Amino acid sequence: MAQKLPLDTLTDLARTQTDDAARRLGALQSAQLSSSQKLDLLLQYRQDYYDQLHALMNTGLPTAKWRNYQAFLGTLDGAIEQQRAIVAQAASRLDHGRADWQHHKRRLNSFDTLAERVRRQEMLAQAKRDQRDSDERAARKFFDRAANPTL
Repeated sequence: MAQKLPLDTLTDLARTQTDDAARRLGALQSAQLSSSQKLDLLLQYRQDYYDQLHALMNTGLPTAKWRNYQAFLGTLDGAIEQQRAIVAQAASRLDHGRADWQHHKRRLNSFDTLAERVRRQEMLAQAKRDQRDSDERAARKFFDRAANPTL
C-alpha cells in the first residue's frame, strides 16, 4: 500500500538512537538517585554518630574514646565529601544525558515531520492523478456517447 520512503530509513535510525538515549538517560537517573541516597545515608549516619558522641560527652567520656569518635567523624566527613563529588558528577552526567536525549528526540521529530510532509504531498499528487483519470474517463464516455448516440 504505502511505499517505504528513503526518509523512513533515517527516521527508523533516529528512533533507534532516541530509544538508546532514553535507556541511557534512565540508567543515569538511577545512578544519580542511588548516589544521592548514599549521600543521605552517610549524612544520617554522621548525625546519629555525632548525637551519640554528644550524649556520651554529657555523661563523661575518656579522652582516648573521644579521640576515636573525632577520628571516625573525620573519616565520615571525608566519605561524605567524596560522595558529594560523586553526586555532583552523577548530576552532571544526567544533565548531559538529558541534553543528548533531547537532541535525538528533536532530530526524530524533524524526520517525522519531513516524512509526513512527503506523504501528504504524495497523497495530493495521487488525488490529482485520480481526479485527472476520472475526468478523462468521463470525457471519453461523453464523446463516445456523442459519437454513438445509440450506446
